[in-house]
Amino acid sequence: MSGQQALFKRAAIIGLGLIGGSLASALRRNGLAEVVVGADKRAEELALGVELGVIDQAARSIEEAVTGSDLVVLAVPVRATRAVLAEIKPWLGESAVLTDVGSTKSSFVADVEAVFGSLSPQVIPGHPIAGSEKSGIRAANPDLFARHKVILTPADDANPEALANLKRLWEGCDATVLTMSVAYHDEVLAATSHLPHLIAFSLVDTLAGEDENMDIFRYAAGGFRDFTRIAASDPVMWHDIFLSNRDAVLRVIDHFTHDLDQLRDAIANQDSAMLLRVFSRAKAAREHFSKMLSGQAYVTKNSENQVTFRLQPGGAIAGDIRVPGDKSMSHRSIMLGALANGITEVKGFLEGEDSLATLQAFRDMGVTIEGPDDGFVRIHGVGVNGLQAPRGPLYLGNSGTAMRLFAGLLAAQPFDSELTGDASLTKRPMGRVADPLRAMGAVIETAEGGRPPMKIRGGQHLTGIHYEMPVASAQVKSCLLLAGLYAEGSTSVTEPAPTRDHTERMLAGFGYHVHRDGATASVSGGGELVANDIDVPADISSAAFFLVAASIAPNSDLVLRHVGMNPTRVGVINILRQMGANIEVLDEREIGGEPVADLRVRSAELSGIDIPEDQVPLAIDEFPVLFIAATCAKGRTVLRGAEELRVKESDRIQVMADGLANLGVETTVTPDGIIIDGGQTISGGQVDSEGDHRIAMAFAVASLRATGDIEVTDCANVATSFPGFVELAQSTGIRITAEGAE
Repeated sequence: MSGQQALFKRAAIIGLGLIGGSLASALRRNGLAEVVVGADKRAEELALGVELGVIDQAARSIEEAVTGSDLVVLAVPVRATRAVLAEIKPWLGESAVLTDVGSTKSSFVADVEAVFGSLSPQVIPGHPIAGSEKSGIRAANPDLFARHKVILTPADDANPEALANLKRLWEGCDATVLTMSVAYHDEVLAATSHLPHLIAFSLVDTLAGEDENMDIFRYAAGGFRDFTRIAASDPVMWHDIFLSNRDAVLRVIDHFTHDLDQLRDAIANQDSAMLLRVFSRAKAAREHFSKMLSGQAYVTKNSENQVTFRLQPGGAIAGDIRVPGDKSMSHRSIMLGALANGITEVKGFLEGEDSLATLQAFRDMGVTIEGPDDGFVRIHGVGVNGLQAPRGPLYLGNSGTAMRLFAGLLAAQPFDSELTGDASLTKRPMGRVADPLRAMGAVIETAEGGRPPMKIRGGQHLTGIHYEMPVASAQVKSCLLLAGLYAEGSTSVTEPAPTRDHTERMLAGFGYHVHRDGATASVSGGGELVANDIDVPADISSAAFFLVAASIAPNSDLVLRHVGMNPTRVGVINILRQMGANIEVLDEREIGGEPVADLRVRSAELSGIDIPEDQVPLAIDEFPVLFIAATCAKGRTVLRGAEELRVKESDRIQVMADGLANLGVETTVTPDGIIIDGGQTISGGQVDSEGDHRIAMAFAVASLRATGDIEVTDCANVATSFPGFVELAQSTGIRITAEGAE
């Protein structure tokens, strides 16, 4: 045993098969229980358990095992649970925690209620998602649960202390603990475990009955062998599981059979579009299957994939690079391509998690999308009225842009929909789009404070409105213009300051007229979009990190290729030039209605400025790294009119101020901005990015002028906007490594 404090004094493991024996062995090795007692009807297994060191004591009866135990774990066949519970009942202490390791939870709860009359707060069902083709006490492995998931299904009134200790116990076995409801567990497992086993058993049985069965198995490819391997599992155990989880299994069988019949019809009728739609949707879904099922973020504060940036100070920036495609345009290219008539081909698509979430959402609504393959996507548009009802909530990861634009797009669809996202997105305000959409006739429910999830009722008749935006926001403007495609009459939006106009430009590129009159953009409902190929330029928001990096690092000379130069996005260049940055704009050209250029940036001595308020909306996403530029400049930089920064992925004003403070830089935070006196020394230290990708990358740039090592935590969300950032940064001279990245 290790020297740590045991969580339980006496743990009774009832059933010493693979799972029970492995748990007993893990408890002993990790010092999670002072004494581990085993009970099993097979006397030889008990004796072997003591001999092999799997258990401390072998109980001669259930009474001896359970009496005095403060943890009792049932590791018996599912169909035997009720009988064993009846044996346990007379000896189970009131304060003892009772749990199990079975594959079905509804049946366990039903058995507990049948035997005990109710579900005690001390009863917490559990299910380790781990196993082996081996069985018996000799197969017991204390590492069986390492890097595997354990699902606990506590009732609402479960004892918090008991639940906490059980979580710590499984975590002490190096497992990752998830919690969910009993019913949801059984539905998920029916779909992801029970149905595949049933299909494997059935397929092997069917093929074994064929006349040429030896040849079938002799020449079977690896995929067949891998899939049907699970048909070698214990027939009795699976017999019990299917009967115990009958209702959930029948539901998923019926669903699968219906979809399989549709595929059969598609093959019979040579319906290539149907096959391609299903296969491409499935291929993409497979890549984040477990995340979609659990309804969790691609990356969250509690994710297994915690990423930390470690940065050494100094360095010069040099090279000739192209940053990933523009995120705003990548979102919109998928949206409008899906709604267009015909096939849209997109080059330069950003393969970040936010953009991929948008792509998957349209697949979930019946749109066939091929790719992405090295930035190339082919979208088979279904027309403005061709979307189908999704099977469940549309998960949009970390993307506020996607959620707000989808709200407008879905407000007039004939079906109900729900928009969800990760922990960060669920904190962001959606009332700013929900309120004007309601004024158009939409029916939308949000969580407390106008936050996600957003539930949108289908079948509503929208009427165009004129909306004076109180705060400049391209997301709100785009949302209402997309809703206007479906509204009766004209929908117009007036913005208090210019914001990015990708939606207006791209709608025009798809043949949909957008009327622009100064600060007002308007559309009339009832039109159609025609497929149009799109070449997405490099994202100026991503280029901004390297523009600042090459400006502040001595002896730097960097070229950035094919950067989007939309006039509503170049605020970062305008601001840096006013500060004295040496940025050349080369080979200006227009691609698909969007201006692009190459940028050459060299080291410069920057000076602090009062940032013009008319530039704030044009650089709203670039301010975290502009704060770094201000810190390295001579004199004072003042930012005003930037309240919008407080409701991004984080409160970017405060989080940047906190991070700079950790590195010895003093700032003055104001309600709508910040004051930074340049020339201060950036020391080493630790910064929490609060899961905000732009904060994390900004402090990576700060390392170029730091005097010590910098550690930036919670950086996994960098993948949402800038996949490959670390490698590209290294290639230019930033001394960065990432720990915990997959």
